[in-house]
Amino acid sequence: MESPFVHELEDLKKFLLTMAGEVERQLEFAVRSLVERDGTLAEQVIAGDALIDRREIEADRHIVEAIVRGRPLARDLRFVMTAGKIAPDLERIGDHAVSIARQSVVLAKVPPLKPLITTPRMAAVVVAMVHDAIAAFVAGDTEKARAVIARDDQVDAMNEELFRELLTYMMEDPRAIPRGIALTLVVRSLERIGDQATNIAEQVIYLVEGEDVRHKRVGDGDD
Repeated sequence: MESPFVHELEDLKKFLLTMAGEVERQLEFAVRSLVERDGTLAEQVIAGDALIDRREIEADRHIVEAIVRGRPLARDLRFVMTAGKIAPDLERIGDHAVSIARQSVVLAKVPPLKPLITTPRMAAVVVAMVHDAIAAFVAGDTEKARAVIARDDQVDAMNEELFRELLTYMMEDPRAIPRGIALTLVVRSLERIGDQATNIAEQVIYLVEGEDVRHKRVGDGDD
């Protein structure tokens, strides 16, 4: 017979998937509100943050119940510990989506500073990283998790490129400063979302292989 704890773990996984789906939707809407200059959609993202906050609290409750009822050992305990770290990462991604939406509200009311080219590309990469990190968690796929971690370098490079570009706009025309700052905050949020996706991917590797790869690049040796 299956242990009742198997059902506890399955319920916890399903809950995290629900939360992840809601966070991904928030992020996609936030990016769309920026690109389409849609203040109404941005306000919808901001209003939806309360749900994500509640989800994190509910996740904590699921995790505590799983520990108390199941008294997990070994791999099951790693799964519960991993879930306890993934839920806050998802909540932070939701927070960054709200930050993007807030800047979208500001930017929708003023003329565009510049055509948005690299920023949507950067956003597409981080949205894919979040999606793939969750997919890796569901499938226990460490290869996919490592691919997510590797893409963080691309996000960092685009972050630096955009920062330099926006700084140039602001130095050349002081009137561009408010819009430049707003876009800089958007880019910073995207970079941090990439970090959160990387954190989730690292947790997947720990869950499946028991290896803690935090603070070192995938593929690095011990030297």
